[in-house]
Amino acid sequence: MARLRDKYKNEVAPALAKEFDIKNPMAIPRLEKIVVNMGIGEAITNSKLLDTAVEELRQITGQQPVITKAKKSIAAFKLREGMRIGAMVTLRGDRMYEFLDRLISVALPRVRDFRGISGKAFDGRGNYTLGVKEQLIFPEIDFNKVDKMRGMNISIVSTAGNDEMGRSLLKSLGMPFRQN
Repeated sequence: MARLRDKYKNEVAPALAKEFDIKNPMAIPRLEKIVVNMGIGEAITNSKLLDTAVEELRQITGQQPVITKAKKSIAAFKLREGMRIGAMVTLRGDRMYEFLDRLISVALPRVRDFRGISGKAFDGRGNYTLGVKEQLIFPEIDFNKVDKMRGMNISIVSTAGNDEMGRSLLKSLGMPFRQN
């Protein structure tokens, strides 16, 4: 079982129940899924870029990514409906907790001039989205094999009803929020 899942069950869930005065154990906020999304706009002209991005995303998450396609055509970008323009992975269960553990303890501290992440990126329902500018912060990526720096969006979806509960959940799991 994942180390972060044990921490959630033994420490975080009882603390959240006490903090928000929750009697029902099913009402305690918990993580539902983590979605890692990588948009590759250059894939319009060079489809080989998408293959390397998919491989990097697979190495980072440990799961095979799904290739995303354009929903509608945009003539200014030379984009047609159905073109392959990105990749995404949805993590649940132990893989989700292990990815979050690696993100918090290994990847984020490797960001240059890291002082914590913003606490303002909540959506109003307790979900948090984080943008990463380069894939090199993950130790699974070999620096010598990277052809181009690519960013990604990491969305952490929880069952928390509001931002206060979501922030408390992530903070107690160890998310390094910036002190304002």
